[in-house]
Amino acid sequence: MKVWLPLDSFALAMGGEEVVAAILVEAKARGVEVALTRNGSRGMAWLEPLAEVEVNGVRHGFGPMTVADVPGLFGDLAAHPKALGPVEELDWMKGQTRLTFARCGIIDPLSLAEYRAHGGLVGLDRAKGMTMPQIVAEVTESGLRGRGGAGFPTGIKWKTVSEAKADRKYIVCNADEGDSATFADRMLMEGDPFTLIEGMAIAGLACGATKGFVYIRSEYPVAIRVMRDAVGIARAEGVLGAAFDMEIRVGAGAYVCGEETSLLNSLEGKRGIVRAKPPLPALEGFMGKPTVVNNVISLASVPVILAKGAAFYKDFGLGRSRGTIPLQIAGNVKYGGLYETAFGLSLGEIVDKIAGGCFTDRPVKAVQVGGPLGAYFPRALFDTPFGYEEFAAKDGLIGHAGLTLFDDRADMLQMARFAMEFCAIESCGKCTPCRLGSTRGVETIDRIARGDAAAMPILTDLCNTMKLGSLCALGGFTPYPVMSAVTHFPDDFARAKEAAE
Repeated sequence: MKVWLPLDSFALAMGGEEVVAAILVEAKARGVEVALTRNGSRGMAWLEPLAEVEVNGVRHGFGPMTVADVPGLFGDLAAHPKALGPVEELDWMKGQTRLTFARCGIIDPLSLAEYRAHGGLVGLDRAKGMTMPQIVAEVTESGLRGRGGAGFPTGIKWKTVSEAKADRKYIVCNADEGDSATFADRMLMEGDPFTLIEGMAIAGLACGATKGFVYIRSEYPVAIRVMRDAVGIARAEGVLGAAFDMEIRVGAGAYVCGEETSLLNSLEGKRGIVRAKPPLPALEGFMGKPTVVNNVISLASVPVILAKGAAFYKDFGLGRSRGTIPLQIAGNVKYGGLYETAFGLSLGEIVDKIAGGCFTDRPVKAVQVGGPLGAYFPRALFDTPFGYEEFAAKDGLIGHAGLTLFDDRADMLQMARFAMEFCAIESCGKCTPCRLGSTRGVETIDRIARGDAAAMPILTDLCNTMKLGSLCALGGFTPYPVMSAVTHFPDDFARAKEAAE
């Protein structure tokens, strides 16, 4: 009997270990031999822990599983109360275009043999037969842009590092995934770590780097363990070695270390504060050497580009947003989780068709896209196509593609206050507009909540100052949620004034 149950944090948070233990106990009691694989998550968070059982060569899903549901797995599976049918035939799975996450939830994350059997290392093998400029050109032509939030063309960054003259170069993976409603990096590292390792090795070949680092936030213990084990396996199997090797580093959880220069400072053992640019990390990064700093998903998307070609990847998407994007759907949502699709779906299609609207079955009032620094979009903007330039044109940002849903009971004045308070707490203190502006911003929003209409223009001035004067995204993007709340939900601010009166 073949059974799969995720080791992913989604499943663990919902009692996955207890379900695994119950399966093994039940199997022993019945004298049934079970081949249990701890896979990654398929991304259907609302169904975790999701058990899969092979039936006539097809994996059938059962979830969300509890310990009480386990005995039924050893009886008539068709009659099981949690039976979902073939996993690949579920609507959530059928509608996706899985390129970066093609193996996640399918293979044993720490089996290099299974990784190879499902197309792994094809891109790295091809890259070994190419010159550095050829690899860079392939990535550039694919249209891949930074998936961590900035959307900067990956090929341009690689070209700068590749052509830089230095005795040492580095590849640094930013896995300090700190935005609310984002979990793609974690899912990838827990469910398919060799994809990230392969992507970093290809980046090393392209840029002449011999050493890489993955900087993971400390709140991800499972990802840290899986990545460390995977690096050891890859090294033992010759995937890593003298030509390119890597190690895992763990951060202490400071949000600002998601900004690349703060991350580099932390990686060097210094205080995590932003560096002024120039010089750019591509020329003077880790230890003052040319360094590629890319997000997990950016690097993990490289293997499929090298394996299938730039034209294949570029064929997905719209405008300058090419390829696929892993949508991370959370908040007051019916179907939360990870959904990989080509750029171009409208925000309304994502919210209503994929996410299924709010869990409470109340109307969706707003969607925040891009983490705690992203703008709040009302339903009037739900026709916006999911693309970098398309969102920027509406004063929004895609960021790391996290979406948080709110129903009609949400107070957008309080949500604006949260954004300012978040910045005040997480500011590294380097920039005056960020350090002081966020604190004054919280005070100003509190004045508005007490009915002080004179505070509104002060809030606007504060936001403009923060946007123009901050060195990193933390202070520069905090005005997005605040001003979008003011612009699109004026009634919430007017109600505060009315309540004060």
